[in-house]
Amino acid sequence: MKQLVLDIRPDAPPALDNFVVGNNQELVAALHDAAQLPGHVYVWGPAGCGRTHLLRAAVDAACKAGRPAAYLEAARIGDELPQTPDLLLAIDDINALAPEAQIALFNAFNRSRPLGQKLLLAGDARPLALVLREDLRTRVGQCLVYEVRPLDDESRAAILATLAARRGLRLADEVIDFLMRHGRRDLPSLLTVLDALDNASLERKRAVTLPLLREMMQAGLDI
Repeated sequence: MKQLVLDIRPDAPPALDNFVVGNNQELVAALHDAAQLPGHVYVWGPAGCGRTHLLRAAVDAACKAGRPAAYLEAARIGDELPQTPDLLLAIDDINALAPEAQIALFNAFNRSRPLGQKLLLAGDARPLALVLREDLRTRVGQCLVYEVRPLDDESRAAILATLAARRGLRLADEVIDFLMRHGRRDLPSLLTVLDALDNASLERKRAVTLPLLREMMQAGLDI
């Protein structure tokens, strides 16, 4: 377990310093200065792995460094993309680009060099598996490609226990084991469950144990 940054909350603004790094040290180091990388960047991984967090954090870091930067969701893109010189343009979920938006992104690749733009893209699959027009998929495949590697269960369990302790909440080992075996193990989902357990413990004045978790599940808590 390496470089786990634990000062995170579901409502915390995305930042590179509050991303749980795990085995993604090289990727996070690159995004600290994404605008200065020698090529465009494509980041991929399953839902909940932190792709959106990383893109928003890189845009925030670029803005704080005085470089123009913008974050866009693929589903909201039409047939045009910004042509601001020196822009770091982050586009999330490119697998969801509509046909006209795919043309817009292809055109953005073509004009990026004269404009000095850098593209930071994210999607749910490796370039060859993206369902996009072939010329665009080829351009994506020529980017610097990083897979967001998921945390292992040991890291997830350690994060849960540490965050709970910082709230003055002790999670019984059996609760953590149950969540690792039966719950969704992406970090946002685990943090949502932790919030629910924290609230229930305060309201009911009970320790967080497996019986309490089971009661909450019977009452509708989705883990």
